[in-house]
Amino acid sequence: MADYDVIVIGAGCGGISAGSLLAKQGRKVLVLEQSERVGGCCSTFEREGFHFDVGASIVEVIHPIEKAFETLGTSFRKEVDLMPCDPIYSYIFEDGSRVNYPVSLEGTAEVISSISPEDGKQWYQLADYFAEMMKQTIEAFFTNPCNNMLDMVKMGLKNPRMLKFLPLFVTSYQDVIKKYFKNDVVQQTMSFQSFYCGLPPELAPGFIALIPYSEHEGIWYPRGGMIQIPQAFRRCGEKLGMEVRLGTRVEKVMVRDRRVQGVRLADGSEITSDLVVSNINAKKLYLEMIGEEHLPWLARFGIKSYEVSMSCVMLYVGLDYRPPLEAHHSLTIGPLEMMNDFWWNEYRRGEIPEQVHGLICWPTESDPSMAPEGCHVLNIMGMGPYKLSGTDWDREKQRVAERMIEGLSEKAIPGLKDHVKVLEVSTPLDFERRLLSPGGAIYGLQMDLPAQAVFRPAARSKTIRGLYLTGASTHPGGGVPSAVASGYIASKLIEKYE
Repeated sequence: MADYDVIVIGAGCGGISAGSLLAKQGRKVLVLEQSERVGGCCSTFEREGFHFDVGASIVEVIHPIEKAFETLGTSFRKEVDLMPCDPIYSYIFEDGSRVNYPVSLEGTAEVISSISPEDGKQWYQLADYFAEMMKQTIEAFFTNPCNNMLDMVKMGLKNPRMLKFLPLFVTSYQDVIKKYFKNDVVQQTMSFQSFYCGLPPELAPGFIALIPYSEHEGIWYPRGGMIQIPQAFRRCGEKLGMEVRLGTRVEKVMVRDRRVQGVRLADGSEITSDLVVSNINAKKLYLEMIGEEHLPWLARFGIKSYEVSMSCVMLYVGLDYRPPLEAHHSLTIGPLEMMNDFWWNEYRRGEIPEQVHGLICWPTESDPSMAPEGCHVLNIMGMGPYKLSGTDWDREKQRVAERMIEGLSEKAIPGLKDHVKVLEVSTPLDFERRLLSPGGAIYGLQMDLPAQAVFRPAARSKTIRGLYLTGASTHPGGGVPSAVASGYIASKLIEKYE
């Protein structure tokens, strides 16, 4: 008899939500997490009284998370204290000037109209289009599997109005933004969000242009940090009998005759189960933890063909002053074409960016308890390639951190460099070591059009019986809501087939 009904590898949002939902089904569930905290990139750690979020900085498009908690017999807002963030962004231009977009559609229209009256009108056109898209697609896309073309057909037949938005899957993010907005400055304020799928504007799929609208349906920060979301799933799951072991690394998924048998841990011990749910990068899962010998040639070719997603550099900064910022999220941005040029001429070539273009998260604007009294926290994300040309991150990390602080002090955050009390850095190499994420990938696998939906690794493995996938590597992709959605989808598939 197997030790557990289900073993879940990894307590990221996909794994911990799947584990809790499977426990709700009455199954004996064990969740194994190699680190000392749940959440993966959606987690929080403490240094000298300052609390830093590892990666994820807010939550939006919360429908799939609400759906998961409702299935558990509770609600997202009951389990997590969500604080609304408004404005959505403060855009900081290269000369230090700023534009703030509020949550209100009307308020944002006023701001855009002050830059370009015509684009202010077009903002409402974009908002209407994507509001309808969210209404027609979010429920279907985030709660249904995309294991094969039949799943896609079923989704379309059940929600025929989704077909209206198919053109977004054959165009780019940049094309959509330029269709609606003609002013360079307005385009600039819409350019960075393409990197939320890990690609520049000219490569990101057109449907990602939903994000500049979807954020206006609300963004929230969990009181106590981003770890509160996976902690809530853990709490619910443990009430239902789910067991969580931290600091426990899985070395191998045991397979016999293309059927999972359980897992082997790093200490050599084995735990048996007829079902394994993997919340780790799909390439690492299939090629290292299962092994090519258990895969047919087409599966080997397919999994090797995927590229891991972009990586980043994170600065975790504890300050002894209130930074001169105006929103929970600020973006240091350049022209839209500069975002594309950065991708091809710096990121893809392994160059360390000369300018700081990225996201500045200010958690203590929303939750002062994240830092000692009178102090503040910043989590600063800058895009950085995994492989550097002519050097490596262990040599460069301190210099890069100091340069980023110096650069931001000039115009974006005056005085920053003189008020740093705590500074920690996570490079792509650090993310790979700490989170076991190949290449430091923050969205699992690249999220271009050939790796979306049915073309992503299937939630129910087509190769290994009893194996299910959650997390950024499978449908619907990277991000907190998507990861939770993947956990919900995997739990429903197991309920149906196992």
